[in-house]
Amino acid sequence: MSPAEATQLIPGERTAGGSLQARGYLRFDAAAQLDDIDVSAALAELTAAFESLPRDPYAQSLNRFRRYVSGLLFPWARRVEWLPTVVDDRGRTCSEYYQGVHNPDHPGVARRFEAVSRDCLCNPLVERLIWIDFDHTFWQPIELRRPLSVGFHLVKLMASRPGESAISSPNHLHQDGEPFTFVHLVHRDNAVGAVNTIARPDCVGLLPENIAEDLVLDAFQLHEPLDSYGVCDRMISHYVSPLTRGPEARDGVRCAVLIDFTPMVPRI
Repeated sequence: MSPAEATQLIPGERTAGGSLQARGYLRFDAAAQLDDIDVSAALAELTAAFESLPRDPYAQSLNRFRRYVSGLLFPWARRVEWLPTVVDDRGRTCSEYYQGVHNPDHPGVARRFEAVSRDCLCNPLVERLIWIDFDHTFWQPIELRRPLSVGFHLVKLMASRPGESAISSPNHLHQDGEPFTFVHLVHRDNAVGAVNTIARPDCVGLLPENIAEDLVLDAFQLHEPLDSYGVCDRMISHYVSPLTRGPEARDGVRCAVLIDFTPMVPRI
């Protein structure tokens, strides 16, 4: 991006700025911005949606479960419209997710995940979290005069047996391809690991333990419901370590919402 382009960047909400643009990542408590809804009830309803998540069909042995849906975000109208889903050959309602070459586990592949239910999308937390996240982002003016693509993911890591691991993809420092991605913890119980690492962008493909300490910008866990963070993809690399079951005789779980934003400006 040229200096001239950089000077035109404006935040998703005209009056908002924040450290995401300065640092490339941002940690925050989303619950602090939700005093207009019944957070406890909405969280309980959203947590229940994770109980029926199907196993990730592209990671059958990695103890990862997920649903996904995509939509159009209209910045000038403060409105989100969810895109139509497709029915696969097994009769499942699905949404397609494409990351180009950015996920080395699935390069150039459009993955299909079972869609997030419409009932879940009506949860008041969903749209509120989308706008909270969007207001931390920054864009060129032309990008805000067109709809943006928004992706909404429900992802659960679950380790049921001692010594078993639940693993995210890809299992190393990486970038996602979408300009901005945000993660919101919904529920965590009896879980060890799932440490988030933020590092310099030139660390893509490496594990945190294999890079110099001064290349790591931050390392942290999400513990409380709606503990959150966001990243500007081009400015950093990021990673979440495997999760294992804790000392109690029950599943170790980490349930999180992921929200990503991508512009729809033609590239000619």
